[in-house]
Amino acid sequence: MDMQLILNLYRQLFLIRSVEQKIAKVYPSDVIKSPVHLSIGQEAISVGICDVLRREDIVFGTYRGHALYIAKGGNLNSMMAELYGKVDGCCRGKGGSMHLLDSSVNMMVTSAIVATSIPQAVGYAMSLKYSASDKVVVCFFGDGATNEGAFYESINFASLKKLPILFVCENNDYAIHSSVQSRSAQTELYKIAEANKIESYVIKDNDVFKIRSLAKNLIDEIRSGEGPRFLEVYTYRYLEHVGPNEDWDMNYRPSSEKDPWKQQDQVEVLGSKIPTDLKISIENDVKHEISSAFEFAENSLFPNQSELEKHIYG
Repeated sequence: MDMQLILNLYRQLFLIRSVEQKIAKVYPSDVIKSPVHLSIGQEAISVGICDVLRREDIVFGTYRGHALYIAKGGNLNSMMAELYGKVDGCCRGKGGSMHLLDSSVNMMVTSAIVATSIPQAVGYAMSLKYSASDKVVVCFFGDGATNEGAFYESINFASLKKLPILFVCENNDYAIHSSVQSRSAQTELYKIAEANKIESYVIKDNDVFKIRSLAKNLIDEIRSGEGPRFLEVYTYRYLEHVGPNEDWDMNYRPSSEKDPWKQQDQVEVLGSKIPTDLKISIENDVKHEISSAFEFAENSLFPNQSELEKHIYG
């Protein structure tokens, strides 16, 4: 396998994992001014897919959006300033962790409301079709979003109009504390899209190379005008739904459930494929980048009162 690809993917995986571990560490100090939904354990999906996207391709995400923001190339200084509620944040301190965007890399704003980004992504894809663009929209959402009406309306419309969009369901099995089995009659979620005549696929592990390879094929098909595609990827979050802690004591899932996912943890798997000196160099570079981003956030100013009257639309 191409070592440069392994190095690139590992750097992204390690960067996302390390940023979120640092967020979890500092969160109890209250310097971060919004709730955080960490994607520790789920990084491979965003990394694998964004690696085959062009800068001009558009992504929509969810409130668990740190991994997507970073994988698409979002500015880390701006992300951390946003989490700190500072004026140099990507939303000028008004959005927090759940509302991230970086228009320079076509990372559209994430939302705290489940499934709301799905019809927005479909609308963007509709505009691309009208303009005869070869850009692609990729819409990331969790398994919980598949229980919302907006999801069904969106996949029906995208299929009907043959829109240039890839739907990506990050299936970590839980909508907060409710498993897929307890809330969905059809537990094979990709089959919902199949029923709407969208070519659909499922990957039942976190393998970043499988995700990347399949995503590349699907995006190429979409770009060539073949209409929407749907990809469901099984994954697992290691921490609680919202916050920096573990939650095994809540008894909605057993701690043993994480064991097979930890054994195939993609940060560890890819790290084991890299010569030690290169691995250390990458990790030191990433640690420096993260340290600089947190320092930038700490030194940034809070918005002044006049910001309350800016960027308001009715």
